Amino acid sequence: MGEIEQRPSPGSRLGAPENSGISTLEHGQKPPPTPSGKLMSIKIQMLDDTQEAFEVPQRAPGKVLLDAVCSHLNLVEGDYFGLEFPDHKKITVWLDLLKPIVKQIRRPKHVVVKFVVKFFPPDHTQLQEELTRYLFALQVKQDLAQGRLTCNDTSAALLISHIVQSEIGDFDEASDREHLAKNKYIPQQDALEDKIVEYHHNHIGQTPAESDFQLLEIARRLEMYGIRLHPAKDREGTKINLAVANTGILVFQGFTKINAFNWAKVRKLSFKRKRFLIKLRPDANSSYQDTLEFLMASRDFCKSFWKICVEHHAFFRLFEEPKPKPKPVLFSRGSSFRFSGRTQKQVLDHVKEGGHKKVQFERKHSKIQSIRSLATQPTELNSEVPRQAGGGEGDGAPRAPADEEEEVVKDRTQQSKAQPPQPSTGSLTGSPHLSELSINSQGGAVPANAILSPNLSPDTKQASPLVSPLLNDQACPRTDDEEEGRRKRFPTDKAYFIAKEVSTTERTYLKDLEVITSWFQSTVSKEDAMPEALKSLIFPNFEPLHKFHTSFLKETEQRLALWEGRSNAHIRGDYQRIGDVLLRNIQGMKQLAAHLWKHSEALEALETGIRTSRRLESLCRDFELQKVCYLPLNTFLLRPLHRLMHYKQVLERLCKHHPPSHADFRDCRAALAEITEMVVQLHGTMIKMENFQKLHELKKDLIGIDNLVIPGREFIRLGSLSKLSGKGLQQRMFFLFNDVLLYTSRGLTASNQFKVHGQLPLYGMTIEESEDEWGVPHCLTLRGQRQSIVVADDLSASRTSLERQAPHRGNTMVHVCWHRNTSVSMVDFSVAVENQLSGNLLRKFKNSNGWQKLWVVFTNFCLFFYKSHQDHHPLASLPLLGYSLTIPSEAEDIHKDYVFKLHFKSHVYYFRAESEYTFERWMEVIRSATSSASRAHVLSHKESHVY
Repeated sequence: MGEIEQRPSPGSRLGAPENSGISTLEHGQKPPPTPSGKLMSIKIQMLDDTQEAFEVPQRAPGKVLLDAVCSHLNLVEGDYFGLEFPDHKKITVWLDLLKPIVKQIRRPKHVVVKFVVKFFPPDHTQLQEELTRYLFALQVKQDLAQGRLTCNDTSAALLISHIVQSEIGDFDEASDREHLAKNKYIPQQDALEDKIVEYHHNHIGQTPAESDFQLLEIARRLEMYGIRLHPAKDREGTKINLAVANTGILVFQGFTKINAFNWAKVRKLSFKRKRFLIKLRPDANSSYQDTLEFLMASRDFCKSFWKICVEHHAFFRLFEEPKPKPKPVLFSRGSSFRFSGRTQKQVLDHVKEGGHKKVQFERKHSKIQSIRSLATQPTELNSEVPRQAGGGEGDGAPRAPADEEEEVVKDRTQQSKAQPPQPSTGSLTGSPHLSELSINSQGGAVPANAILSPNLSPDTKQASPLVSPLLNDQACPRTDDEEEGRRKRFPTDKAYFIAKEVSTTERTYLKDLEVITSWFQSTVSKEDAMPEALKSLIFPNFEPLHKFHTSFLKETEQRLALWEGRSNAHIRGDYQRIGDVLLRNIQGMKQLAAHLWKHSEALEALETGIRTSRRLESLCRDFELQKVCYLPLNTFLLRPLHRLMHYKQVLERLCKHHPPSHADFRDCRAALAEITEMVVQLHGTMIKMENFQKLHELKKDLIGIDNLVIPGREFIRLGSLSKLSGKGLQQRMFFLFNDVLLYTSRGLTASNQFKVHGQLPLYGMTIEESEDEWGVPHCLTLRGQRQSIVVADDLSASRTSLERQAPHRGNTMVHVCWHRNTSVSMVDFSVAVENQLSGNLLRKFKNSNGWQKLWVVFTNFCLFFYKSHQDHHPLASLPLLGYSLTIPSEAEDIHKDYVFKLHFKSHVYYFRAESEYTFERWMEVIRSATSSASRAHVLSHKESHVY
């Protein structure tokens, strides 16, 4: 019944004495007080290649020097860093924080100590400070140049493109090539120059902090990220390399990882002369011996590697700083070395609790100044100066606590009034990608008279991880009067707004087609990773659709222009209808049905290709990192099938609106019959493909299960529940299929995946209410043939803003459900497919005065925000699961028509639609997303069920 977590407690033992140097990983002590006396000067080489001299007492412990460096940098999260130097035997070692400096650095005048990253966390979003991420980015840049961080050409070019964006700003081909000629970021850079320049063009508007974030997002997925190789041999004498990471000890052959020993599997680490020993925990399923032995070049090399393993284990696995062990009375055996300092958990807690003060820093290599370094300089209206508070809102709202961060978007440009400079937090917590993360418009550079803001929303609240830039053109801010006047010029007929919905959603559909026909095809054409047969199955079946719908959109917009009287006003009455346009084009679509039938085959073939080709898998993964791919790639392959359902819904509303005597009724009814026939023909394929797509999407979120996608398996529901174990109720993520129930935990893995802890077949399972037995509300016992578990729908569990995650695998629907403590079914996904909407909305924050016009797309339970419909990718997004949808009360003092309100905890946002019809449509589709979450907490059927 109980589930034992593998993370050791602060008192668990991983190291033990051997003849020549053993220490437990759990014990340590605080360094002694800093002694006074003779000073020694030590040169420190920083990550930005500058050198600084520090004077410290000779007999001071190493921690004094590291603290002095961190204090000099105003670095809060200094625990991730260390000082390395060549010892008297020319072996590169880490400065021991407990030993006196003079015993370690014997000739300080002849030694340069390097300040570098020592501990690489599994997820860079755990780094809270912009300065910390900047230093990590410099480390990645250094590792690329030194050949430590190896990767394919695509990843290398993408990494360098973000470095270039950080250092020189927005794309200019001449400047790019001049900069690349003067700066070599990687060996053989010249061969990648064209690709670097091409990728840099996609980063327009991206701030240096956002570039750092994207750089780390790409780097952390690489196998050699944060890896320092230590040459060794195995028992057979084969040359290998050992490395240590946050997860455990890794074994490489060259630059290829061939084995890994997670901390949970390691019982003890030790060394004996030149032999490095790993003692494993007993495992009946493992073919490894109890103790693994590796031979290193010398005892000193061996001890150096053993020490860094001890420190990694303590930093990433222990909950608190180890307690010191008592000294032996007579003699000691083994090494006295032990970890000293805060663990990662203590660092995260310290920063989260606000035990620090935000400060300024300067980017040495960047022509674009940092958010914090500019925070105290005068702000000019025509400069790109980041500010903390939302410019023209000027509401003076009090700052929210850290756990009440804004969840939608940061505003890259604010309202027209220039505000006095304010102290900046310097914390850029949003990712420059999707899923409620910071994204930049590719539609053009930021206007010259725009003021850039860090991830802070106009009501002066501190930014959340979901905060992203939303643009507002200060050159021509739209006033409420101007908007009202424009609204009054619209036709008042409901049919006009239904027709306009066809136009707005067609714009989005065309952009989605371009993700495949333009962006993905362009990527594929530059890499020899996709078989020709697969190319010919995908692109020739999408290009005719794109051409057809380009013409369809143009015709629809021309009809709307006539309807609005913007052209040929004297014949306007003949064109106040849309049925004839829809009928004509739907009949044209039927001629393209052969291409639609191929899309399911293309989806299956693509997933098969990804499964069998690492190169294709890498290409698709890298493409999903591009901002234009704002949904999982395979979702775009199903868009043409989804679009047919949207046409059917629109025509149903038109037929319901028009009386039979209306001039447009006959065409609308005929078009409805035509599209219904197509939907019925493709409905079975659509259901099958949606399930297929969902299984493959979930496969990326799960580890510990190899056969998730099997014939006949159907996805039913995923959601967060509490599981009762020996430690009490613990949050777990459950995945229900038609044959099995999986339960998982969210680990701190590099890929943010959920680890499968158990699989319960549904055959023969019974479900019993067990509130009385366990004393836990909403408690159920699931009894399988081999295992039983107790779960509870913990309604009191906290629902939080999403963490600072990475694109796709960081804020997928699984992660949204985890953080919002909710659940989503396949039925909900199917409803979401039908309820897609696009159009302009005006947005206002809770404490702001003005309204900001945005192009908004609703899909996949999420609102995606754009500056205009012409942008190629969203600026930001807001997952709606867990939000409540209401109409503002009188007390909220809105006094505008067609306004709806989105509310989650302290996050409140108002949106204005242009008409009663569009208001009702936005309410309808958003309610479909928010209500699915509320339905998830309704528990019924208290009696037992047998499957």
